[in-house]
Formats: sequence, structure tokens, C-alpha cells
Amino acid sequence: MATTAGPDTVSGWAVRRPGPMASGPLTAVRRPAPEAGPGALLLRVEACGVCRTDLHLAEGDLPPHRPSTVPGHEIVGRVIATGEAVTAFRAGDRAGGAWLRGTCGVCRYCRAGHENLCPASRYTGWDADGGFADTALVPADFAYPLPDGEDAAHLAPLLCAGIIGYRALRRSALPLGGRLGIYGFGASAHLAAQVALAEGATVHVLTRSARARELALDLGASSAGEAYDRPPEPLDSAILFAPVGDLVPVALEALDRAGTLAVAGIHLTDIPSLHYQRHLFNERNLRSVTANTRQDGREFLATAARIGIRVTVSPYPLSRAPQALTDLAADRVQGAAVLTP
Repeated sequence: MATTAGPDTVSGWAVRRPGPMASGPLTAVRRPAPEAGPGALLLRVEACGVCRTDLHLAEGDLPPHRPSTVPGHEIVGRVIATGEAVTAFRAGDRAGGAWLRGTCGVCRYCRAGHENLCPASRYTGWDADGGFADTALVPADFAYPLPDGEDAAHLAPLLCAGIIGYRALRRSALPLGGRLGIYGFGASAHLAAQVALAEGATVHVLTRSARARELALDLGASSAGEAYDRPPEPLDSAILFAPVGDLVPVALEALDRAGTLAVAGIHLTDIPSLHYQRHLFNERNLRSVTANTRQDGREFLATAARIGIRVTVSPYPLSRAPQALTDLAADRVQGAAVLTP
């Protein structure tokens, strides 16, 4: 095992009793530092993005997979130690840990290139402790090499918000030069929009946040309206980032013939009844987005570097993790919230 001087303990936040943020679901914890076992990287965390999935875990929308888990799956860190058989990383390297942290590798989904659908898949901050801490353990096979010269806080949101936004964009089947509607404009949306714009799309943003509408226009969106508004033209594709089921029929009705709506969240409130003629006829398509593959991650990180993606960040010290999640729940975060130990 290659190593540098590592900590004896890990300090961070864990979800003790899921519930509304006002109930204080996060508890400060200090634990013995884990060892980098076979195939693992031990990272000193430089930054960790705050994802809406972390909020769903804290508030109980997603049932906990294990008690008192440290959330956080947009981890940027320096390798402190590497476990046996790790060859792609060494101590001192910068690496990223993301949501998907393990699959079986042998099921029919894994063999077909759909590892995000693996029934045995495991997730950082849900099945194992994540990055709301000063140290994190990440499987090397699911880690991403990251550039040394970039600011850690601006890299962190790329590791989930960026990757899942990229997969949602691909799932939306946006044609070349097409018209894309984006519902909700937080961390994922503001990154996916830039990829779509770089590829020649016309982007219309619909969100309840006035500040998010300003950001959308600043990034190059052709229009920015309220969440339930009708876009100024029929859409070829749409992505629903807001976890609001009521917006599904709204977005479907905004689609042109043969258009596709991709629902990007891991959690969504109930979808109301759909009217076949208004919402689905003329071969409109409704798709879900389930996690991402490592190939999605590699493709997106390469694309982000190539187009010079602009990451809008709202930084918080690690000590204010509960406030970051509270602000996210209240739509007070501009772009992506990021914790810095």
C-alpha cells in the first residue's frame, strides 16, 4: 500500500435520523480513519459538492441503506493511500469520487454496457460513507483522475451534477441544432445547458427562481420563464431536473411531435394523470434517468474540459453542511453548493 501521512480520525456529518432539515437530520461525527483496503483509494477531501440526492437522503425521501451514513458523492481529493492492486493512482494524485461506486460486472446489464442498471450497484453516501467529511474512501475502479491546476470547488459539481446532467441530455434524444427545454435550473441543469449550447442547441429554461433565470440567460439560453410557463416555441426535447411530478404533463405538452422528455431526478413527487391526446400522442416519449455509467463520466469530463464549462458555485465550509442542505431545500443556492473542509 502506497501512502503519505494520513489522519487518525475522520470528521464530518452523518444522517442520524432522516427528516425535514428543520429537524436536524445531520449530526457532526468523528470516527477512526478507514484504511485503504484492496482496490481502494483513501482521499483527503479538498471539496465535496452538495447534490439534491443528499437532500433526499437527509430528509428521508430516499430510505437509508445503512445507519448513520456520511452523505456526499461529488468528492475531489488527494490520494493519501492506495490499497493493494491499485495501479492507476498513487499517493499525491488528485482523484474524484462519484455517485456510482460499485457494480457486479457480470450481470446482463453490466455486460451490455448498462452498469447503471445493475441490481447489485452501490452508491457513495448511501451504501458507504461519502464526502461530507475531511477524508473519504473511494473504489479506485470507480474514481476519476482530475487535473491538478483546477480549483477543487469548481471541479466537485462535475462529478454528479455534471455527469448526470450529461446522461439526461443524451436520454432526451436532442437532435443536432434542436430546441431543448430545461425545467428547474440548479447544479445539473446549468452544466447540461452549456453542453447543449456548445453543440448548437437552442435552450429555453423554465424555473421558479428569478436568480436562476438570470443565470440561464447569462449562460446563453434563448429564453427563461416561470416553471409552468409555455416555452416560446415547441420543443424537440426537454429535461426535468426539478423533483416535481406536476411538471411532467406541463413539459410533455410543450413537446413537438416525436419529442422526448427525460426525467433526471432519483426522486420525483407523484405524477398527475396524463391525457393521452395532449401529452403522449404524436409519438412523444417519456424517459427516466437512472444513475450513470463510468463511460458517461469519462465522456462528460472530457467534454467539460474541451468546451471550458463554467461552473457557478456557492461555497460553504464543511462546518455549515446543514445550512447548505437547508438552502438547497429552499432554492436559495445559485448554481452548485460546495463544501470545503
